[in-house]
Amino acid sequence: MRKKRPVLEVLGVVATLVLAAFAAVDASGSTSGATPRSKLTVMAPAAPGGGWDLASRELQQALRAGSIVNNAQVVNVPGAGGTIGLAQFAEIGPDPTQLMMTGTVMEGAITVNGSSVDLLDTTPIARLAEDYEVLVVPADSPFETLDDLLDAWRDDPHGLAIGGGGLGGTDHLLVGLTARAAGIDPAQLNYVSFAGGGEVMTALLSHTVAVGVSGYNDFRDQIEAGNLRALAVSAEEPVPGIDTPTLVEQGIDVALPNWRGVVAPPGISDAERAELISIVTEMTETPEWADALSRHRWVDSLLTGDEFTTFIREDQARVDAIIEELGL
Repeated sequence: MRKKRPVLEVLGVVATLVLAAFAAVDASGSTSGATPRSKLTVMAPAAPGGGWDLASRELQQALRAGSIVNNAQVVNVPGAGGTIGLAQFAEIGPDPTQLMMTGTVMEGAITVNGSSVDLLDTTPIARLAEDYEVLVVPADSPFETLDDLLDAWRDDPHGLAIGGGGLGGTDHLLVGLTARAAGIDPAQLNYVSFAGGGEVMTALLSHTVAVGVSGYNDFRDQIEAGNLRALAVSAEEPVPGIDTPTLVEQGIDVALPNWRGVVAPPGISDAERAELISIVTEMTETPEWADALSRHRWVDSLLTGDEFTTFIREDQARVDAIIEELGL
């Protein structure tokens, strides 16, 4: 009997370890009881200070102020027009406490960078709002109007340096579309890409580039201070609060919204998706979100669920066609 006792002790230890391992696996496979209402993390797939970061933090503030989510956080994963963040996000697994901000810029980056993951590999939740691009020049530029710019651009397409965001992004697409609509060969563009609107503004003020393109909010302070002059906005119709004519109003049939929205990881359940849609919809009804729309001159364009999925599919195809047509 004395020989059997150590064996029984060993078996007891093994059983304890097995039970502990099962408990550990069960704990690691859960979100510790977290729900989207108790904890929500929003990935901004860009560096702090950019458009996606701004939209993510306004979303976070509205969720908190409206007591919609107890603990809302924002994390930044910059790089490659958002496709680095997208690749990481697609690997998270079916976690309903995670969202990622996205938009038009990412669609262009997906194609230009040859990303193996696209937005349909996530779970679309909601399109939130549309922002618009603006073409600006330094205050001392000889281009007083859009027509002045287009005349000089037609005379020497490659000689006019135009600064904007990453290749294939909204800025680049707008420059190519505007050139084509003005009778300029997009292949002749002298487009200089920068990491973001802040760098574009620096290049403008130092006269490294003659023209800059970015979201209106990236240039707003310098426009209002009189250091930059806005020549045109990429909206289809005049935007309240922006005292700059659209391209369409000035005879250039180009309108390019920069939409922003949120997606969830792939594989979440229908019920979890419905809950996230409800959370985001409630957020858009708060006075804090209404204030954000007004302050940033964003246009409300809420679209949720399957309708948003259809929109992404069609908009990605539209962006891909533009990139192909312009040879970008």
